[in-house]
Amino acid sequence: MNPTAEQLRAFYSRCVRASNLLQSIELVRYDSRSQRIVMLIGKTIQIEVLPNGEVIIG
Repeated sequence: MNPTAEQLRAFYSRCVRASNLLQSIELVRYDSRSQRIVMLIGKTIQIEVLPNGEVIIG
């Protein structure tokens, strides 16, 4: 399974925002079971991008 177009747009947007804030992107993973893109920004910010492009920040 591949990420959806909505996921890729949301992922790109979050990458740009993180770099504008001079935050490092430590980890990016596509979880094929849940079909989510998971990102770790810095040491503490976890972001999940759902297949519909919705973003969950935890």
